[in-house]
This record gives sequence, C-alpha cells and structure tokens, in this order.
Amino acid sequence: MAATTSFYIGGAFVEPLSGTRAPVINPATEEAIATISLGNAADVDRAVQSARDAFPAFAATSVAERLALFARIVEVFKARREDLAAAVTAEMGSPKWLSWELQTASSIVYFESAAEVLRNFAFDVPHGQSLITHEPIGVCGLITPWNWPLNQIVTKLAPALAAGCTVVLKPSELSPLSALILAEVMHEAGVPAGVFNLVNGTGPVVGAAIAAHPDIDMVSFTGSTRAGIAVAKAAADTVKRVHQELGGKSANIVLPDADLDLAVTDGVKRCFINSGQSCIAPTRMLVHASQLDEVIDRARAVTASMVVGDPTSAETSMGPVAGSAQFAKVQGMIETGIAEGARLVEGGPGRPQDLNRGYFVRPSIFADVTPDMTIARQEIFGPVLSILTYRNEEEAVRIANDSVYGLAGYVYSRDADHARATARRIRAGRVFINNPWFDFEAPFGGYKQSGNGRELGDHGMREFLEVKAVLGWDAGAVR
Repeated sequence: MAATTSFYIGGAFVEPLSGTRAPVINPATEEAIATISLGNAADVDRAVQSARDAFPAFAATSVAERLALFARIVEVFKARREDLAAAVTAEMGSPKWLSWELQTASSIVYFESAAEVLRNFAFDVPHGQSLITHEPIGVCGLITPWNWPLNQIVTKLAPALAAGCTVVLKPSELSPLSALILAEVMHEAGVPAGVFNLVNGTGPVVGAAIAAHPDIDMVSFTGSTRAGIAVAKAAADTVKRVHQELGGKSANIVLPDADLDLAVTDGVKRCFINSGQSCIAPTRMLVHASQLDEVIDRARAVTASMVVGDPTSAETSMGPVAGSAQFAKVQGMIETGIAEGARLVEGGPGRPQDLNRGYFVRPSIFADVTPDMTIARQEIFGPVLSILTYRNEEEAVRIANDSVYGLAGYVYSRDADHARATARRIRAGRVFINNPWFDFEAPFGGYKQSGNGRELGDHGMREFLEVKAVLGWDAGAVR
C-alpha cells in the first residue's frame, strides 16, 4: 500500500496540506496498525478543484468508454481482493469470512451491476416534440461510514462514475485502509486523473467542508441520523442535492403461522452479523405472545452457537465492534435495557469470557421489551436483540411502524399472500419476506428519518443525474 498518510488527488498520491495525523486502531487488539493524515478545508478545496477540472471531459465520455473503465476496475479489484479483505478485517474487526464473502464480494457485484445499468440506461428519451435527457449532476462528495467500508463506498462511487460524475470521497477515519487500497485500484485501472479523489479526515472538518463546498453539486452521505442532519444543514446554503442513507431500527414481524426455525434462526443471525453494526439489522423481533417462550429458547440456541473472538480465525463468527466509542455505547445500551426492566435472557454487560482485550461485546438478547423502552427505540449498532410481543397483527404492524426510522422491515409466514399483505403495511424502504435471495439491484433507502433517495440499480444511478427537457427537439417543431 502507498503511504497511509497520503491523499489521492488529481490522479496521484499527494502529501496533505494539513499536518494533523491519527492512528488507525485494530479493534480486536486495541493496537495502532497504521497512521493516517486528517485533512482540512484546504485539502478539500484541492480535491474539489481536481474533480471540477476533470468533470467536462469525463461527462463527455461515451457509454462504451465508461463500460471499458468498469471492466478494468473490476479486474484490478479482483486482483487486490485479498489485500482489501485483510484491510477490512484489521481496521474494523469484520471476521475473515465476512470480509471475503460479503464486504469485498458485494463491492464487485455493485461495480458489475452499475455497469449493467449503464449499458441499458436510456439517457435520451423522446417525449412528443421534446427530448428528455439525463446528464451527470457534476462533482459529488461521498461521505461513507466504517461498518461496511468498501460496500458503502462502492454503492455511491459506482453509480456516480456510471452517470459520468467526478467524486471526492471521505471514508471513515476509523476504517480508511481499505479505501486507500481502493484508490490504488482506481489508479491502476486507469481512472482519469481527477475523476476519483480521496481525502481522509473527520466528519466535523472534512465532512463539513465537503457538504458546504460551493463547487460540489451533490453530497451522498451514509451514517447516523444525527450526522445526516448536520450534513443537510451544511449543504443547504448552496442548495446542492443531498442524498442520505441514515439510521434504522428495523422490525422483524414473525407471524403466528411462520416457520419458527427459519424465522428465529435467520432473525438472530441477521441481527448479529457484522457484530450488529448494520443499519438494516432486524433489532426488534415481534412475536405472538403465545410463542414467546419457544422463540426465546430458539434464539438462545442460535446465539450459543456463535463464536466471538479473533476476526482472523476461520472459526470466528463474530468479531469486535469497531472502536472504543462504539463499545462504550453498546455497553451503555445493555445496562439501560436492564435498568428499564427488560429481561436479559442471553449475554449481558462486559466482554465474552476469556477475552480481556479488544472491543468484543457479548451477543445479547432481551425479552419482555416494551415499545417505549430505549432499546426498542434507539439504534444501538451492536449485537443486541429486543424481543417484543403482540396480541394480534394490527398491534404488530402498529409497533413495527411506531419508529422515527423506516429503513427496513422483515416478515415471516408460511402463507405467501399473508406475508405479502403484511409487507405492504410496513413503512420502510426495503422489506424482506422469508429470508429471500439478496437482490443487488433492488433500490435501497429509507422512509422518515432513515434518509432520502435510493441506492443501487436504476434508481441508484438516477440520483447522480440531472433531468433536462429540450423543447422543440423534433425538427418538425421548428416554426
């Protein structure tokens, strides 16, 4: 890897204008594994100017040229996949299998999917005597989180490039190493100078500078709702487009006619994957009151089978949470659940047995959770599952929708029509029925305080396009 203290601007790794540096901490060992530079507004200015200079030529490239570029990116990404997966494991604690099978594999699929959307997208659409044309919006600021570091970069970067935009990326300062390798991938693939730029730094400094910058036409942000509000406010003065994928507190409605083996096993594993650090995690399991004891027994059995420990070990199913602040937050939420009267049926405060260092959390399950409890309302972003009960489906749907969030929902039922009818009633941007195959082109985004706009597929690329109507395009309209 190139020097981790460098930024990637104008087609080269360059020294930052800022002299501030920070360690990258391995959350499994609590030891520093690298040092990065933390940029400032001047670094952002330089990156934005590079992207602005590169935009006219890149926006004018043909679909065929961009498709060829995507093919090269995918080829180089695959060649560096082991390095990328190892970086994700080291920087944020993702287990080795997860870094390979999901963290990096999904990025490849998203590049390939964006290329397929590009290949089939109708940029020019006749409309009577007018032409409706779609043009790249311009320079895009991408601000991405630490929990799925590559995945969340590529879901923005791939459609932006497909649309013909240039970008300035700020990855999370907690997980910047995989992003720096990605910059090497982009360089080796021959992405034109200035089309892709990377500036490391903190949200309050670099993120704020990107959001407020007058020469950035769009900002795409993934992170907490609190930070998303700050981004939107900073962007308001320049009236730029703001796309956000924010928090979630997803409900998993297990209907009385569900296959409990499938519903509970899948629900617990989906909640705890990536140490619970997924915005769409089904952290509220809603079960019929008559099935509570059976559900608890099954959930405890699934949790007992999980191996928490060294993320580099092939046997590990769950690694640490990503850092000290997240560890403290999750521990505090577990304590709050106990204090507010929820019944702890698995896990609890502290590290798992025999782990005396690293930000490891005991996967925890609470029962007798009521909708007003903190653990049922606030996003925890850790391996904590709340089990709530309902007496009838009306109550289940009401509880599911009683949230400021609306990112995802889950429904389990042996009756497909029953499941579909319930899914329609959930106020969320994505609903999963009975553990389906993942659809990499289905739009992803949220209702309410889970954000605005959509990622992935055709919908994802449209976020990076302006729509222009050219009246009188048809020669017959000339008067």
